[in-house]
Amino acid sequence: MPVSKAKLKADAKYSRKTYDQISIFMRKDAELSREVLKAHAAARNESLNEFIKRSIEETMQRDKGRDKNEH
Repeated sequence: MPVSKAKLKADAKYSRKTYDQISIFMRKDAELSREVLKAHAAARNESLNEFIKRSIEETMQRDKGRDKNEH
């Protein structure tokens, strides 16, 4: 069953209001590419989005620990 235009519009409005979107650029031919990240996430049963968020959270926690040790 096709989704109505009103539903699509409402979903888009909700997403804009609720979520922040961050874009990154990665070279397709680089050692660290989107495909490498996707494969890594899939091997851990995570979506690419979940993996990226977890990576950021863990890095921030690690950085906080380093900051405490420096003072």
